[in-house]
Parts: sequence; structure tokens; C-alpha cells
Amino acid sequence: MSSSRLGLRLAACLLNISEARRKNIVENIAKAALLEKNGQKHPEVSVLNIFSDRDYNRSVITIAASVDDLGNSVLAACLEAFQSINMELQEGVHPCLGAVDLIPIYPLSGVSVEECGAVARSLAESLLLRAPSCSLFLFGEADLPEKRTLVQRRKQLGWFTRRDFSALEPDLGAAPARRCGLTDSKLRR
Repeated sequence: MSSSRLGLRLAACLLNISEARRKNIVENIAKAALLEKNGQKHPEVSVLNIFSDRDYNRSVITIAASVDDLGNSVLAACLEAFQSINMELQEGVHPCLGAVDLIPIYPLSGVSVEECGAVARSLAESLLLRAPSCSLFLFGEADLPEKRTLVQRRKQLGWFTRRDFSALEPDLGAAPARRCGLTDSKLRR
């Protein structure tokens, strides 16, 4: 029986972080997504996969949850990443530009693309409240009204060529800081 027939409304985040060489940090970030505020394991949140590339020094943590719980789980993981990863020290062949580099939200079952965009926007606003020095660049359904694609945003930002991001004006938050870098929060189609 499919999850949509069971009434489950599921979404996933493929959280991209700028760390792969220190396994304990990657695991702590993933664990942060699994815990409720009281420190107990959240019964409706799962980390489905962790892919780490040591050359890139980048990991992708796949977090799945009900659409109502996903934002808080990803927020906890992002806050742990901001505390644990210093972009001034980060090295890798991929141009990782933020401690949390990318926060794409995808619908899995019973959830619309627009709802995932709303989760991404809400998550971006929550990140600013909890980590006011972060800077966020939106795309997809989170980037209203433009709905620019990731490729468009990366070209606009000079993602693969620029090294000084201090002059950029983020969609939300302060100018990019060297310690945390910049973060793309969005929904990918």
C-alpha cells in the first residue's frame, strides 16, 4: 500500500554540508535532525542516507519526515552545522561556500511542490532567528515571485568563480560572513 493511500504527507531534504573528512561532525549533524527539543528521538523523522565525498569535503544528509516535522529537523541539523563547521578552515575541490551549502526540499508523498516551497521559506526565516549572521539565497518555489532555478541563482552569484561574497545582497539575512559562508535555501523541482 502506498504512503499516500495511508494518508502520510512526506517530504525530504537533501541537506548539503561542507564537511566530509571529520565523520563525527557529519554524524552529529545527522543526529541533530533526529532529536526532538526534549532530546528524545523523533519517531517520525529518519535519516535515510549520508553520502560523503572526502575530496570535495562535502556531505549530503537525506532527511525524511512528515511535511509538518521536516522544517524543525532540518533547522536543528543546520544549527549544529553552523556550530561545527568553520568555512575559514574548510578545504575541498568543490566550491563549498557555506557551512550549510544547500537545503533542497522535495515532496515525497501527498505533498505539493508549493507546500515544500513554504517549508523552505519558513525554514529560512527560522534560521535567521536562530543564526542571525547567516545569509540565505532562495530558488525554486521558495524564491517568490521569481522562482529562479538553482542554475540561474548560481550564475547570478558567480558560484563557481567568485571567492569574495561580502558584496552580495542575500535574499534573507546579513551579507555572507566568512565563518558560516552563504546558504541556498529552496525547493528544487
